[in-house]
Parts: sequence; structure tokens; C-alpha cells
Amino acid sequence: MDDYRLIADGIAADIATGRLRPGEQLPTQRAFARRRGIANSTATRVYRELARRGLTVGEVGRGTFVRAGRDGDDGRVALAEPAAAPVDLELNYPTAPGQADLLAAGLAPLLRADALGAALRPVGAAGTGAARRAFAGLLSTDAWTVDPERLLFAGNGRQAVAGALSALVPPGQRLGVEALTYPVVRAVAERLGIRLVPLPMDGDGLLPGAVTAAHRTAPLRAVYLQPRLQNPTGASLPQERAVALAGELRRLDLPVVEDAIWSFLRPAAAPLATLAPERTVLVDSLSKRLAPGLTTGFAVLPDGLRDRVAGALRAGGWAPGGFALEAAVRWIGDGTVAAVEAAKRTDAAARQALAREVLAGQRVRADPCSYYLWWELPGAWRAETFVAAAARAGISVTAAAAFAVDPRSTPSAVRVGLASPPLPVLGRALGVLAGIASGGETGTGVGEQLTTDR
Repeated sequence: MDDYRLIADGIAADIATGRLRPGEQLPTQRAFARRRGIANSTATRVYRELARRGLTVGEVGRGTFVRAGRDGDDGRVALAEPAAAPVDLELNYPTAPGQADLLAAGLAPLLRADALGAALRPVGAAGTGAARRAFAGLLSTDAWTVDPERLLFAGNGRQAVAGALSALVPPGQRLGVEALTYPVVRAVAERLGIRLVPLPMDGDGLLPGAVTAAHRTAPLRAVYLQPRLQNPTGASLPQERAVALAGELRRLDLPVVEDAIWSFLRPAAAPLATLAPERTVLVDSLSKRLAPGLTTGFAVLPDGLRDRVAGALRAGGWAPGGFALEAAVRWIGDGTVAAVEAAKRTDAAARQALAREVLAGQRVRADPCSYYLWWELPGAWRAETFVAAAARAGISVTAAAAFAVDPRSTPSAVRVGLASPPLPVLGRALGVLAGIASGGETGTGVGEQLTTDR
């Protein structure tokens, strides 16, 4: 094993035992090299190795810091399991009032023996004719009519994304993604051997010309992005920028995977698929629209890509469950999905209004329709230190490093999910976070107080 890895192992042990605490700053690479009596190039490799393992994060203009948060098996925050903190502002699964009653009523006819028997039969990626028609109706708007024969299904939204990327980007090839992106896409790309290329963003999302600039450096095979309610920033591409992006993709002859999982909160905004339908794979799921346990994923594909993505879904074992698909057909048909979506739009607006009130004066970016916000922390705070302080107060939030494609360069910011706790608990939690950001009380035991009167 190379010496730099042995040195990295030692730093990792210090982090594991608590000798180096979350948020603690490491020396500059030059100072580290002097202290250890090693070459600067070796110090650089040590720091890269620590970042690769997900143990440290580099913040622009600040330095390298020990990461905070829960790590997955690949050493990166996966945002896949509930947080241990009493108030979870990491995971973001909204629940509308009366949702369970609505779902139960629509499910009752499916429990008849004949209907249940049919629903328990296996289905492939093409689903059923009834499912294709129902989901095409769910997605169609005044600006976009979805052809049912362009639909495919997967077990969940992550599998739909994985199937699309597997079909479009061979191992070792480059995929353009927003510089801050959905963490699961990073994990999927790593497992598929895909190299992610961060594309610069601003407050409105992906910058004009970003795809062309990256493609000139070395060819991209595809682009993945969230044009509406981007996770984590909440940005939505203005129409003029979306038109320019569609033109870029067409000139470069690049396919694009459009993740639309939060777009139901902004139904009036047209998807990118309306501007470049011949090269856009739009993926979505029911997990946010309805509930996380309803994991049907779906995708709308151009004719030229449908067979390739269908083959990838079959090869990956990512076909949908027949029962979940049939249940979704019934909920779409009886109006349950539309009713739950409308209730969640109202709920999201109320939570954003509460956040604006409690966090007034903070550098917060958020769409008034969304269930999360992007908080650029005051100058005295680093993201990892703030996350650790919030955790001591019983509140979990997500550091920017979870979303950064380049772990060596992350903003001093956190994403705050607004969907999970009841409104009174959310308000008190945001108040505590505002106090922490202002240098107030960060002691333990606050989480128990926050969760009273639920």
C-alpha cells in the first residue's frame, strides 16, 4: 500500500476515535507536509484520499474540515435513512392531512380476491396498458401531451434514474450534472462506473453554456439535471434559459435525463421534455406525490431510447411491482393523487411562509412552492460545524458536501428539509437553528423540547 494511504488511515482513525471532531479544520496541505516531513505532493494525495472516503470536505476559500453527518457504506451521506435526531430536517417526505384515509378508500376494491390475484402477477418495464394510460394522463398538461406508449416503469424513482443512466452512459464515460446534485445520482454513477462532471450553477440553476464548455474539455455522453425545484437549491430554470439549454443539447446531440420528482409542486411550469422531446428522458416517481412506501418509478422516453432503457431496466432487475402499479392506477383514476398533490402544494406553501418568517435576515434561497431551502451560513460558520451544532440541539440538517460533485470544493451552506415534522415543531426547530446561526445556545436536550405538543 502506498505511504499516503497509511497516513490517511491514521487521520481516519483520529476521526473515528473523536480526536478530530466534526467541523475541525485540518492544517493547510503545505503545513501538513512540513509537520509530517513529507513531500507536498504526498500531502495532496492524503487530502484527496480523505475526501474520497467522505471523511473531509474542502470549503472554497476556507480550507479542509472534518465532515459531520451520517455516512453510507461508500463514505458519503446517502440521505436514505431517517436521522437519529429527534427533529429530522434531512429526509423530506411530505404527508398531507387525511392522506391515509384517501389511499385506503381507493385501495379497498383491489383487495377482492379476483382483483388481488391479477395485481400480484409479474409485470415488465412496459407495465400494463391501463398503467401507461393512467400515468400518461397524470403527466399530461395543456403544454404537453404524453403518449402512453412512451412510458416505462421501475420499482422506484432511483431505479428509473439508474436504468436511464445505465442505458445512456457506458462505464468510464462522462455524465454532466449540476455542481450540486441529488446524492443518490452520485452513488448510482459510482456503481455504474460513470464519471460525473460538475456543471456550474447560479441562483437560477444551470448556467448558460455550461454543457458546451464541459463537452469541449472532453466529450460528455449525457446530462442529468433537475430543471424544476432543483434539489438542493430549489432553483427552477427560467424559460429563456431552458430554451437555450435545449438548443445546446440539440447542437451537441446529447441526451438528457430530466428528474421531475418535485415538479408536481409547480405544475404550471413546462418540463424540459417539451423543448427537446427527441432527446429527453423524463423520470419521476410516486414517493413524493403520495408516500415513500409507494415506490413506483416511471419514465417518458423518446422513440430512439425506449428500447435501450427498457433493456437496462430488465438487466438491472428494476421492473415495477404489479400490486403497486395497480394501486397507483386506481388512485390516479379516482382522483386521490390529484387531491393529495393539491394538499401538498398548500402544505409546502405554508411551511415556506413559516420558514421565511422565522429565518428572516438569514441568507436563505427557496422557491415558495418547495419543501426545502438552501441556507448560506453566516461568515463565522462552516457547514460541518453548523451541522454538528444542530445535531447537539437534536436537529438534523444536511451539509452542502452531501450534494457537491467535487468534494474538494463545497459552499458553506446546508439544506433544510421542511416536510417531515408537524408545523409547530418545524417552527421551533427553525428558531433554534436561527439562534445557533447567530451564535446562541447550542446545548443538548433541545430536541426533546422541540418534539413536545406534536
